[in-house]
Amino acid sequence: MRNEYDFSEAVKAPYAKILKKQITIRLGVDVITYFKKLSDETGTPYQRLIDLYLQDCVRKERKPKLVWKANSLKG
Repeated sequence: MRNEYDFSEAVKAPYAKILKKQITIRLGVDVITYFKKLSDETGTPYQRLIDLYLQDCVRKERKPKLVWKANSLKG
């Protein structure tokens, strides 16, 4: 293995940006705890598990069950 490598002429993969996009998202503590526990069990990073689950939802065109309660929005 070399001590140094010359990447001055390297070309970035043209498809890399369309594969993943970094975002900021707020998740419930219970969701994060669940996926971190699953991460410990499987040895897969929890963020990857969340991504895999969401990809599965997209493939199966799963839609969330939304139940709005008027009183739950009042403080």
